[in-house]
Amino acid sequence: MKICATCGTAYAEPLPQRCKICEDERQWVPASGQQWTDFASLTHRHQNKWQRLEEGLLSIKTVPNFAIGQRALLLRSPSGNILWDCIASLDAATAELIHALGGISAIAISHPHYYTTMQTWAAEFNAPIYLHADDREWVMGDSEAIHFWQGDVLPLNDEVDVVRLGGHFAGGCVLHWKANGGVLLAGDIIQVAPGKDAVSFMWSYPNMLPLSAATVSDILHRCEELDFSRLYGAFEGQDVAQKAKEVVRQSGARYLRCLA
Repeated sequence: MKICATCGTAYAEPLPQRCKICEDERQWVPASGQQWTDFASLTHRHQNKWQRLEEGLLSIKTVPNFAIGQRALLLRSPSGNILWDCIASLDAATAELIHALGGISAIAISHPHYYTTMQTWAAEFNAPIYLHADDREWVMGDSEAIHFWQGDVLPLNDEVDVVRLGGHFAGGCVLHWKANGGVLLAGDIIQVAPGKDAVSFMWSYPNMLPLSAATVSDILHRCEELDFSRLYGAFEGQDVAQKAKEVVRQSGARYLRCLA
C-alpha cells in the first residue's frame, strides 16, 4: 500500500501516475510532482495527538502535520464509539487507546478528501464504513467494510445521524449528535472561519472556488432541520462553542448577499 503525500489517500499497487483525488479540481498536485509514502514510514515519522473536546468527544490529529492536516473525531456513544472522518496515520498507540476505549462500532466520513486509509482503520477495529453513494467513484480501494448509503439521512443509532448536505461534494455529509443540546461534526462541508464566529462554504478550498447561491441555500435549508448549539470543523481549533446554528444561519445569509 502507498499513500499520497498530498491528500493521504491509500492506493494498492500498481500505482497510478497521479492521485485521482488530487487531480480533481477541488484538490491539487504539487508543482514538484506526485509524491508517495508508505504506512510504515508515515507511522515512524509522525504520531497522533489526542484532545478532549467535550465529554464524549475526542480529537485525533497527526503531528507533525501530514497531507491535508484534518483531524478525526471519536464520538463515544452508549451504543458504540463512532469514528467521524479519518486520518492516514493509525499508529500503535492510537490503536491501543481506541481498543481500550471500547473499539469502534462505525466509521462515517464526510467526503472523499478524508477517506485516506479508512480500509486499514476498518480492518483494525472490525468496523463498517458508511459512505454516501453519490461519492462512490472516489473510493480508491475496495473493502468489504464499505457500505454505500443513499438519501439524506442515515441513522447510526438513537443519538447519531449522518446527514447529507452536498456542496463540497455531491455526497458531502455532516454528523448530527443529538445529545446535550445538539452537536454538528461538519468536516469542511461547513468550514469554520478563524474567528470561530462565522463559517463558510466552498466547492474548492485550496483553489478558492465558491459554491453557487442555490447550493448554499439548500445547505442552509437542511441545517434548519437540525438542532445543534455547537459545531466542530475539520481542523484543530475550528470549534464554534455556542449558538452554532445561529452562526451558520447568519454566515449563510452573508454569503448569499456577497454573491448577489
